[in-house]
Amino acid sequence: MRANIWLKISGVCGILTPIIAFACIFLAIASWPAFSWTENALSDLGVQEGLTPVLFNNGLIVSGFLAFVFSSGLFVLMNGKTLARIGAFVLVLADLALVTIGIFTENARPMHLYASVAFFVLYPISMFFHVVAFVRMNKVKTAVFTFLVGIAASVAWIMQWVIGFGSGVAIPETVAALSASAWSMVMGLKMTAKSSIFHH
Repeated sequence: MRANIWLKISGVCGILTPIIAFACIFLAIASWPAFSWTENALSDLGVQEGLTPVLFNNGLIVSGFLAFVFSSGLFVLMNGKTLARIGAFVLVLADLALVTIGIFTENARPMHLYASVAFFVLYPISMFFHVVAFVRMNKVKTAVFTFLVGIAASVAWIMQWVIGFGSGVAIPETVAALSASAWSMVMGLKMTAKSSIFHH
């Protein structure tokens, strides 16, 4: 019963995380007209004046904590599979890195850089652990979806290094974050659905 309640709470957090994160990011962008998708990093929003950094940094901190709750629910959803547990643990570390990005803004060097790199590296690593876990559980569609999410989060950065979208990194950051958001929402829905099955 306790696991069922936690699964539902985690699922709801998985659905809410991207909504809150992107609402705050886009509101922060709207409040800073000078923002450029090709010349800025998203983290530039966190060191401006006025409302912009409040929206951006607090959005990351709140969504990071929600993502942490969501990731903890994966331990219940995946039913003790070793690779899935490793993937969930790596995801928890990525969530903590997301919170840290909001706490240590761009001016806080080198902590901000370490936190940013940790988030964008750990997330796809977590996805690839989950891919193998889903394949072993014969959940092929979920495995393929998870693989595509991991690839999208990785390829965006590879393209930034090889081709370059501009002097800023807002585009690969956003693509990686959108892919993470898609996975969070889909898995969040799976969690809430499974908790309802348990309940009945």
